[in-house]
Amino acid sequence: MKGDERWGFSTKAVHAGEIRYNEYGSVTTPIVQTSTFIFKNIEEIKKLAAGAVERFEYGRYGHPTQLAAENKLAYLEGAEDAVLFSSGMSAITTSLFALLKSGDHIIITDDAYRRTLEFCKKCLIRFDIECTVVKMCDYEAMEQAVKPNTRLFFSESPTNPYLNIMDLERLVGIFKDRGILILSDSTFATPYNQKPLEYGVDIVIHSATKYLAGHNDLLSGVVLGRSELVEPIREYLKITGGVIDPNSAYLLIRGLKTFDLRMKRLNENGRIVAERLEKHPKISKVYYPGLPSHPHHDVAKAQMKGFGAVVTFELDYDCDQVLEFLSRLKIINIGPSLGGVESLITHPATISYYDVPREERLALGIKDGLVRLAVGIEDAGDILADIEQALV
Repeated sequence: MKGDERWGFSTKAVHAGEIRYNEYGSVTTPIVQTSTFIFKNIEEIKKLAAGAVERFEYGRYGHPTQLAAENKLAYLEGAEDAVLFSSGMSAITTSLFALLKSGDHIIITDDAYRRTLEFCKKCLIRFDIECTVVKMCDYEAMEQAVKPNTRLFFSESPTNPYLNIMDLERLVGIFKDRGILILSDSTFATPYNQKPLEYGVDIVIHSATKYLAGHNDLLSGVVLGRSELVEPIREYLKITGGVIDPNSAYLLIRGLKTFDLRMKRLNENGRIVAERLEKHPKISKVYYPGLPSHPHHDVAKAQMKGFGAVVTFELDYDCDQVLEFLSRLKIINIGPSLGGVESLITHPATISYYDVPREERLALGIKDGLVRLAVGIEDAGDILADIEQALV
């Protein structure tokens, strides 16, 4: 596998992790579409059993296309090691199961991804793993939540949907000396805009489905960090089976080759759209870390290269009026995900929290008029014009 830490970001995105001259002479990493890797003879089996050779044996334990994608991602994140999963949630749940044991305690912030919170509060408790939920960016509450059996702290930055930004230096100052692992879901930031490992965070997790793949055509998750932490997670993955398939790994590699180019455009579009929407008379509030009005703007400026392409805003509409607004959009698609080249918009109250009672939803900050826009790479003027014509 090739790579050089001195390479520029785009060069790493295009070349790092892949074999320059594979046995087929193909410029792209081949899709090794097989469930089983055969042995030429018994001697090969003996060498594998003795640890004398490194090779693949069964698809659930890994495959060449997966390995190339993992190495590329490790270079981009600046991590010692990386392991890919079949989805972002598989990356999160497998990591927590691998790192925790019965009797442990974890701390998680209140605006982490909904399914992550559900897993911590409803599933881990069945294994006698205690979970304390603290308010995002309430650093005193985080410190007070520490117990003798606290094993790890889990958060996201930026968060969904309000794009809150964690002060990573302050966070590491709270937990590092106590021997508490820090896991950060950095999906919204990507390694282009923010590298938590450089601040002392132990493990970074991404839903590679989003910006890393970039084309809304695959599911994947990745865990990155020091080898001593990633390797136990990889071994647990071999048991639980949430491996990424070869075709998805290939699509991820293909998407990563334009990662640098896409993120530059996405950051630019996000900024332009956020600045214009903040001035729109029919929009009451805009949440975007690149705006001085965002509560964590100064922290974002200090630790982020760019501010991303998610723009959340509030309309003085009820749920039905918001849905009417969405139905009038002609370019922006309605959908719950983000990170692709196409702009997507979602109404959390009816798309993500439809099964949550309104009072409970409002208590979580999911208001009737809240809208999350994941800006794509279309012309910013066309995105804004589409929103304008829909805000009648």
